[in-house]
Amino acid sequence: MTDGRNPERTLVLLRHAKAEQSPEAPDPDRPLTARGHADAAAAGAWLARHGLLPDVVLCSTARRTRQTWHGVAMGMTGSPPEGGPAGSLPVVRYETGAYEANPDQLLELVRAVEPTAGTVLLISHNPGISLLSALLDPERADPDGLRTTDLVVHRPTTRWAEVAPVGAPVTARHTARG
Repeated sequence: MTDGRNPERTLVLLRHAKAEQSPEAPDPDRPLTARGHADAAAAGAWLARHGLLPDVVLCSTARRTRQTWHGVAMGMTGSPPEGGPAGSLPVVRYETGAYEANPDQLLELVRAVEPTAGTVLLISHNPGISLLSALLDPERADPDGLRTTDLVVHRPTTRWAEVAPVGAPVTARHTARG
């Protein structure tokens, strides 16, 4: 966690893991594939290995994003071979507004985070999550956007409430595969 004396903040953007394609099921109800579950756990292991354990998780309410968060949380605990320490439990907020959100709507969710949070993990969907990354750092954002289980680490240069376009440089990116 951070406070007024330590201004370092980390925003990790994560596109949900691979979901099943199902014309019968409503889009928000699509579950992860077996690969998606494995990739989500690998994402959690990567976060743990790099000391990016979240204080706050902002997660879309769609089934595939909730399942992605569950897999990430399991991966952070050390269950997969490359896992690590889980740290303290994050505050998890399931956000209806993160489903089909545009980048400005996702940015508003980030701006509402408690000022004491040091690391925030946002799990959402394309195109919004990719466009948010590009909005925060247009020069370093991947022009092809985020693929499933892509993690992009941004370092906001202001308080959460003041995060603005071009205000959070990309410092790392990783495609998790389990």
